[in-house]
Amino acid sequence: MNRLTKRFFAAPTGVFSLADSTVALEGSDFSRHGLIKRAIAGGEILKVRRGLYCLAPPYQKKPISIYSLAQRVYGPSYISLESALSYHGWIPEAVYSCTCVSFRNAKEFTTPLAHFSYKHVPQRIFYFGVERCEDENGNVFFMASPAKSLADYVYVHRSDWSGIQEAVESLRIDEHDLMSVKVRDLSELIENYKNNRVKRFLTRWRESLSG
Repeated sequence: MNRLTKRFFAAPTGVFSLADSTVALEGSDFSRHGLIKRAIAGGEILKVRRGLYCLAPPYQKKPISIYSLAQRVYGPSYISLESALSYHGWIPEAVYSCTCVSFRNAKEFTTPLAHFSYKHVPQRIFYFGVERCEDENGNVFFMASPAKSLADYVYVHRSDWSGIQEAVESLRIDEHDLMSVKVRDLSELIENYKNNRVKRFLTRWRESLSG
């Protein structure tokens, strides 16, 4: 096993950056780059993107979380849109791309582990309505609430929905899930978004709960 692989085999997540390798391993930059190249060639580590790596599956102590990895690939960001709606059980379809909202510009990354799609959504408080989650393996990630995920979806896909029925028909969301959201939560989300389409949809959703 490569010396670099051995060092990060004991790491909590199995994911590490070029900067992490500089701290963890003595020697020159040239020698560390050589270790990384040999570990990739030997199938011990995978290059996720420039400067970011992870242990290959046979060398992972526990499976690498795609949700947790998303923050390392491009951040600040949180899981949202279809991925979050699927995570919360609001849409029945499997999602094959990890969809996120980023504080930065929109970006796409195709990696050996997953395809990551990041969208920029203007809002007043970036992490409002986002929960810090931890899975059974101790991986930490940031997940938008179902309502925030749907608001982000409306913005990104430019959906001009006049009410919740269009969300039911377009995404096959159970109306019971939509009606389970608290009025207060929608009111706070309305204040957080700047886009008129999003605010209008959330307002009509809130009216459905009140009526």
